[in-house]
Amino acid sequence: MTIHPDLHLRYATVEDVDLILEFIQALADYEHLAHEVVTDADSLARSLFGEHRVAEVLLAELRGQPAGFAVFFHSFSTFLGKAGLYLEDLFVKPELRGKGIGRELLARLAELAVERGCGRLEWSVLDWNEPAIGFYKELGARPLDGWTGFRMTGDALAQLARGGSSPGA
Repeated sequence: MTIHPDLHLRYATVEDVDLILEFIQALADYEHLAHEVVTDADSLARSLFGEHRVAEVLLAELRGQPAGFAVFFHSFSTFLGKAGLYLEDLFVKPELRGKGIGRELLARLAELAVERGCGRLEWSVLDWNEPAIGFYKELGARPLDGWTGFRMTGDALAQLARGGSSPGA
């Protein structure tokens, strides 16, 4: 059941790759991270709709027009002994925020997590994004105190893969 009668959620298809890329770029702009977007439509098509799919995408359409998206994939909790869903990206067009679209996307992900027997739904949010943090808390989500996220990319990733370590390690 949706809050907005003109809102429709659907799984993305390969025909939606350009739209997904637009949403990724818009999210990166909002997060001041546009310089980090290196993907393109071909890479997204392979990753999202190719032989070895690594993530899924839900699209939100309001009155038949693209309104937002959620990119998610399965994770695994050794403590729970079951899968989880990890929300990589959630984005609603700025002019459409406050209409329940983000809530509906998250509610559908929660529904999928329950349907798939997942033990949790997780995501990260930038520390400065107070509107998002407040929104998530209103839904009943809680921040994970005591955890620090780590990421390895580029040269450091390649160096470790070759058996070496980064300078200063």
